[in-house]
Amino acid sequence: MNKFRYFFLVACTLLGLSAARGTTVVPPTFDQLVSQAEVIFQGTVTDVRSERAGAGTQRHIVTYVTFRVEEGLKGNAGATYSIRLLGGTVDGETMEVTDTPKFNVGDRDILFVENNGSQFVPLVGISHGRFRVDRDQTTGRDVVMTNERAPLSDVSQLGRNERAATSGRPVSIDDFKGAIRTKLANP
Repeated sequence: MNKFRYFFLVACTLLGLSAARGTTVVPPTFDQLVSQAEVIFQGTVTDVRSERAGAGTQRHIVTYVTFRVEEGLKGNAGATYSIRLLGGTVDGETMEVTDTPKFNVGDRDILFVENNGSQFVPLVGISHGRFRVDRDQTTGRDVVMTNERAPLSDVSQLGRNERAATSGRPVSIDDFKGAIRTKLANP
């Protein structure tokens, strides 16, 4: 009986470690962000809508986030673009997926999108594929922040040294988009 408990404990521990490892996202490098994305665009959130999807035991909640596209950088985003995320709130019932970015109407972002409609979060590296555009209060210019609102200061350090990538003054939106265009021109 003690052997059974031991094996049961080991099996549960291994399953737990496996599940924990399954939710860990390795931050992509800047090159990976650009190359893996099917669509890259700058836009402003115009609508966030959650609804139930599926039937029976497959019933779940999805959220559609619609953007007014200000500039397409890769792929064809069109004038508006919607992403579908797993999770949301409908009729007081919330389904939350860890590390899923939260969007609000008026948010300004640059998104690196892949597998929209078939992936639970259709961004390269989940939250790492979202960069917020904020107005720098000191300079008045638009700057780039990570999803967690840390200043993005060095794109070459993304996925390599996150502390170095976010430890200085934030890059301007023009410099960030310029780095994307340069990478696209020189794969």
